[in-house]
Amino acid sequence: MSRYDAWDESAAKVRPGRRGSRPRTKDRPKHEDAVPAVVTGVDRGRWTTLLLEGSEGSAPLASRARPHGTVVVAMRARELGRKGIVVGDVVGLVGDVSGAPDTLARIVRVHDRSTMLRRTADDTDPVERPIVANADQLVVVSALADPAPSPGLIDRCLVAAYDAGMDPLLVLTKADLTDPEPFLRDYAPLQVPHVVTSTGAKGDEPFVGLEDVRARLTGRISVLVGHSGVGKSTLVNALVPGTDRATGHVNAVTGRGRHTSTSAVALPLPDGGWVIDTPGVRSFGLAHVDPERLLSAFPDLVGGADACPRGCTHDEPECGLPAWVAAGRAGSSGPARLESFHRLLRSREAEQR
Repeated sequence: MSRYDAWDESAAKVRPGRRGSRPRTKDRPKHEDAVPAVVTGVDRGRWTTLLLEGSEGSAPLASRARPHGTVVVAMRARELGRKGIVVGDVVGLVGDVSGAPDTLARIVRVHDRSTMLRRTADDTDPVERPIVANADQLVVVSALADPAPSPGLIDRCLVAAYDAGMDPLLVLTKADLTDPEPFLRDYAPLQVPHVVTSTGAKGDEPFVGLEDVRARLTGRISVLVGHSGVGKSTLVNALVPGTDRATGHVNAVTGRGRHTSTSAVALPLPDGGWVIDTPGVRSFGLAHVDPERLLSAFPDLVGGADACPRGCTHDEPECGLPAWVAAGRAGSSGPARLESFHRLLRSREAEQR
């Protein structure tokens, strides 16, 4: 009898294949232990976050983030796909959240946003580009001279603020170079709050009007938007000492400023609140804005829309707004308010140059 005759099938050990050896499931992990954090910076696929106090999504950023809390660098988890994550987002982190050097956590969750400031590349581009999440105030920074103000860009930023449900604030810099009153008259009907600043000595202030700006930003989450060279980074450096945001100069030939900020960054204000500095922009597409959402920013005109035909663009002969204003239903400032509304509509429809 050979030595193989004593073996049967039960004695054979079959090595199971790797495929099917582990049951698969479509259920994603719930990550119930995820740690809440807010995104304060984005750089080449890495997100700088600041750990928050309290449970996820339970309170606004301004009251939960400690300026000197734990900073954690994170990457986007695979299950989020290509979901955009921007500065201001409240996220959930897993993994190493110690903040130690050379450690990396994972972003596994992005919480619902209270607001989203977005733009498109131009007025024909259907792709929305998110800029900042969960901010409540849009600060449009414009120089009164050097470079000259761009009413078209300012109008578009105001439209974006109204569309996002954010409060606008107009900050005019370099008032020492020209009188701001002629420029402000054009925006008086919009009733946009404004602060005028100028360079010069006033105590220890780097420029006049800084305290007024600080008072309007304290306790809020504010986004600064404007052309390059208008003084955004200079303003941020004054509001948040030690920030050292790079500042640039205006080209004497083109009249344009040089881009110095390359990405958005959120910075805590000494007296509470946050300011988010964004790169200088030269265009602000509004292809995503619905005229009805823009009209909601003019409560004194909203009632006139009841007489508008279906699909009214609010800038056509059959529109019911002119009759509403002519009847005095919008108050004494109605005509100027309607003209300002039409101006914002036209800024939305015309290509920014």
